[in-house]
Amino acid sequence: MLLTDFDYELPEELIAQTPIEPRNASRLMVLHPSDKTIEHRHFYQLEQYLEPGDTLILNDTRVIPARLIGVRQPHGAHVEIFLLHRREGNVWETLAKPGKKARIGDIITFGERLSAKIVGNTDFGGRLVEFLYDGIFEEILDELGETPLPPYIHEKLADSERYQTVYNRERGSAAAPTAGLHFTKEQMAALKEQGINLGFVTLHVGLGTFRPVKEETIEKHIMHSEYYSLSRETAELIMDTKAKGHRVIAVGTTSIRTLETAATEEGIIVPSAGETDIFIYPGYKFKIVDGIVTNFHLPKSTLVMLISAFAGREFVLEAYKKAVEERYRFFSFGDAMLLLDKKDF
Repeated sequence: MLLTDFDYELPEELIAQTPIEPRNASRLMVLHPSDKTIEHRHFYQLEQYLEPGDTLILNDTRVIPARLIGVRQPHGAHVEIFLLHRREGNVWETLAKPGKKARIGDIITFGERLSAKIVGNTDFGGRLVEFLYDGIFEEILDELGETPLPPYIHEKLADSERYQTVYNRERGSAAAPTAGLHFTKEQMAALKEQGINLGFVTLHVGLGTFRPVKEETIEKHIMHSEYYSLSRETAELIMDTKAKGHRVIAVGTTSIRTLETAATEEGIIVPSAGETDIFIYPGYKFKIVDGIVTNFHLPKSTLVMLISAFAGREFVLEAYKKAVEERYRFFSFGDAMLLLDKKDF
């Protein structure tokens, strides 16, 4: 399949620059792939489409203040270091900007408490960085780092917690699992009261999720690996849900990728943790996921390809066209989409 098969026209003014309040006041486009119908709702009406016994799977990762601005020594040039993934000890995979000012052997300082040495290059054009510090790294990072926002968001966020889900608990992401930003604690409590199960997985969002596809033929694209974890408790909840004939609905593409990575070909979910580079595009046969809560994604992105694998490319692009006509808000702080029935395409 060609990259251009997943393109669509999006007016820039529809890219949401600020989050809506309350979180679940965002709009919700409901897609039914089996009969190709579309409904227009709000996120606070999500429970109308769920049944007691259904299970929502949410990614509980927390965004770290991954953006550091430092000074290259002894030259004095400013360098931005963007943390992607902790390899081992104090060595991280990072993106450096400008890259020519971050060569192997260079020392970059971030005030008096933190410095870094460039110790290698990565296969995606980034840098391996070893941090040197006194104290607790996470506390220093909280003090010196900035919560990164996507480059298409140009307004400063008044409250950095608004770029976190209300159920976050595992530090490690370079970006938020944005489908989960719509949930409020009150709505989650109401869903549980309704008999909806809430299960949690972890996938630390890194380069794999937002790395652009540059290959003309999408099958040639290689995903960068990201860390995931799925507990025994969540695995048992999913299998119990399936055994009782109920649905497993993934909140966000990161939850989908975690579930499908941890599943066997026979549709058995097993507790596991490690790196995943799963790339889901049309032709993929889903083993676990029966429904999806997601946002509207960038044109030609792996995320649009994943959603197209579930609901059909033509129908998804038709829905995106309708979203533009209806003035939905797009991307991280934008509106949501619910896809509820599955069919082979």
